[in-house]
Amino acid sequence: MSVNQREIGRRRLLAEIRAQKSIPRIDLAERTGISRATVTTITAELLREGLIEEEQRDSPDKDTRRGRPTVNLRIRGAARLIAGAKISNRAISLVLLDFEGAHLADHEVALDKSVFAPAELAAILGAQLDALARKVGCGRADVSGFGIGIAGIVDAPRGFVHWSPSLDARNVEFADVIGRQLSVPTYVDNDANLVAVAEKTFGLGQGHSDFIVVTIESGVGMGIYIGDEIYRGTRGCGAEFGHTKVHLDGALCRCGQRGCLEAYVADYALLREAMIASGDHAGMVVDKVLSAAEAGDPVAKSIVDRAGRMFAMGLANLVNIFDPELIILAGEQMLSSHLYAEEVIEAMRGSIVQIDKAPPEVVIHKWDNLMWARGGAAYALDKVQERALADMVDYAG
Repeated sequence: MSVNQREIGRRRLLAEIRAQKSIPRIDLAERTGISRATVTTITAELLREGLIEEEQRDSPDKDTRRGRPTVNLRIRGAARLIAGAKISNRAISLVLLDFEGAHLADHEVALDKSVFAPAELAAILGAQLDALARKVGCGRADVSGFGIGIAGIVDAPRGFVHWSPSLDARNVEFADVIGRQLSVPTYVDNDANLVAVAEKTFGLGQGHSDFIVVTIESGVGMGIYIGDEIYRGTRGCGAEFGHTKVHLDGALCRCGQRGCLEAYVADYALLREAMIASGDHAGMVVDKVLSAAEAGDPVAKSIVDRAGRMFAMGLANLVNIFDPELIILAGEQMLSSHLYAEEVIEAMRGSIVQIDKAPPEVVIHKWDNLMWARGGAAYALDKVQERALADMVDYAG
């Protein structure tokens, strides 16, 4: 067997074991099309490396005279520790997973400001990673990979942040900054992309090859899966739904452009409009605006209604461009109904290309920040697994 064939076989078999949770060797051969002899050889290597383990299970069709249990293979959770983090406007949320993807611990800390120098934010992440690892009796050195979601425009393969509302500098090699300071392999991506990764790995995206996740928090983000692969574009900004234009020379967006969808839908957009209308620049919060709109206040209602119309227009554009199987709406704003009210979804449906087939399903997933952090951990888990396979010794045979 050539080295290349062996590497491909390892990836396929480990991926199938991970997908099936627990599976006997004979089923691995049937599901992957790899010969039984090769399955036996490669799984023996994976066992020696400690990446998988055997478990005995009673089989319903076992030989009752001999009583032989079925020996299944599964991912060995203790093989690696993986951390994930979500950098929010005023908080950092972290989770710790084992190599199987099981949740081991979580940790959340409030931030006293929303914008940081890159090295300053890296130091905070390091301190919180230490606190997270201590919860399972480990240290930072025991963590094999750290996946971080941050708002903004990110070149994920390089861990390069072109722009983020959380950083006071542009064009930052952020993964390198964190990795050098923490001495932990670090992977950075746009936070909405990592929500899509989490949905694919743990959530509503399982079983779907083509779906879109739209996140609404302090900003508006999007993650796209096409053909079972996350889509990022050539510059890392191929899914910036919040910065698509819905109004020529319109409201100012925090990215510096005008007329972006986010400038009408995000938290800060609703607050800005409410403060301008009321003159109240002190005690205004988003919940107050939404409550006033629900109570029939005409100014608040006009602000919220316009956000709904703009959001419906944006969703319709997504459907007309991508025609996905599923659209998942996720994030803190999903705790309120103004962006997924039936009239908003109906407005979207009325603006898409009409054919004799049902439009994409739109579902709501009210995630908290820990689920976003799980997306970061899932991203790092994939990278750690690739590195573990690449580092394997090529045994003779």
